[in-house]
Amino acid sequence: MKIALLGYGKMGKTIEKIAIKRGHQVVLKANKHPETADIANADVAIDFSVPEAAFENIKRALSVGVPVVSGTTGWLDRYEEIVSFCNDKNGTFLYASNFSVGVNLFFKLNEFLAKMMDKVSGYDVAIEEIHHIHKLDAPSGTAISLAEQLITHSSYENWKLGGSGDKTVPIIAIREGEVPGTHTVTYKSEIDQISIKHEAFGRDGFALGAVIAAEWIKDKKGVFNMNDVLEI
Repeated sequence: MKIALLGYGKMGKTIEKIAIKRGHQVVLKANKHPETADIANADVAIDFSVPEAAFENIKRALSVGVPVVSGTTGWLDRYEEIVSFCNDKNGTFLYASNFSVGVNLFFKLNEFLAKMMDKVSGYDVAIEEIHHIHKLDAPSGTAISLAEQLITHSSYENWKLGGSGDKTVPIIAIREGEVPGTHTVTYKSEIDQISIKHEAFGRDGFALGAVIAAEWIKDKKGVFNMNDVLEI
């Protein structure tokens, strides 16, 4: 499979290493805005660029019929535009806030726990995420996904970075060192607390998930997510 890497930072380099190990060829390594003609040489594009470049990168790939797997966060206010564009082009698009297989299992656990906790009183929930100092957005896309799951499956109505309040899920974002990513969801009462946590040890889990998603999406049409890939 020929892969175009849209974004060639640390994640892009890790994806390249894993893709080559799995027998694929990287035909484009680009930052910011690559030429559409260069993207067209690929069987699939994997986007881990920056928020300000992601929308145009994805659109360029879809415009020439190249399926796109995207893990860039910070641009999702335009997600529905991409979905509409993809459908208009009869294209293929898969977005995930986190491609780690472990994190996607963690998402399912978060949904299940939210449904249970919504039936009892006396507990307040909070989400904490810790990432390296180079991460450009806060909160992380993964933390936002966790919060949106809580809103869907409980009586919470919104989330707020560093905030609190009735019906609001507070998210605490910490940036320190070279932490790959740690997410914790905690329910606390006056007498005890319950926490679930996912801690990444490196970038390889994210990169492997992105390559697996690219392998899965190559000959399909439509808009997908990691639940489709993992069948969970």
